Amino acid sequence: MTGAPLPARIPVLLYHAVMEDPPDWIAEFTVGPKEFASQLDAVVACGRTPVTIGTLAAHLVSGAPLPDRPVVLTFDDGFADLAGPTAEALATRGLPATAYLTTGALTPGRPCLLPPAPMMTLAQAPRLEEYGMEVGGHTVTHPQLDTLAPNALRRELRDSKAALEDVLGHEVVHLAYPHGYNSPAVRRAAAAAGYTSAVAVRHALSSRRDEVHRIARLIVRRTHTTADVERWMEGRGARTAPYRDSPATVGWRTYRRARALLRGPEFAG
Repeated sequence: MTGAPLPARIPVLLYHAVMEDPPDWIAEFTVGPKEFASQLDAVVACGRTPVTIGTLAAHLVSGAPLPDRPVVLTFDDGFADLAGPTAEALATRGLPATAYLTTGALTPGRPCLLPPAPMMTLAQAPRLEEYGMEVGGHTVTHPQLDTLAPNALRRELRDSKAALEDVLGHEVVHLAYPHGYNSPAVRRAAAAAGYTSAVAVRHALSSRRDEVHRIARLIVRRTHTTADVERWMEGRGARTAPYRDSPATVGWRTYRRARALLRGPEFAG
């Protein structure tokens, strides 16, 4: 008697900044331009079909067609390179992607928990779509969503969505949880706010059976190499979602919630 077949492994890569000299706080999650180009070339050469999160989400929700071997590229926050050389590097290779923007960090004068860094502006969001990128929300201030009170959680989800829809002129239905922090309550709130999909982190491969409001991503750190990307393209090097949260993950969430009661909302990072 054989077990159920393994789900097809789908790499969903998570990038942040692409720059030579990043601020210390984001350096761990920054890739240099040359390494980034090499990693993109590996994606092109691997034989997978690049799609957006929207395409993957449509398959998870309704069984909409999905290529046999898809790959998804995502970018969080909205660093300054995204609307320029990073978008150009993707476009020249014919690679679609999904960008999740932290609206407070891209709007001068708005409060935000993200530390200072070179950022694009909210007004540049339409330019991403001109390059063929899909745009989603990443909250207003980048908090740990799973530690917020219900009203504050709803504001983060609603106000970010509204700001993006105002500048783009159309509905925004995809969300990325800051630093991947989520919970059953956060996932329900995301769905109620009108997001048809949401991505976490989990540093795992996604699959055709993944949860549409907790899509797993592989976070790319500066220590990762092109060889790591090639391994992920082969469906190796990480576990495959969906799977339950570990006791350690649940315990860490409980600790952060208790800390937030004392300190208030904290930066997710």
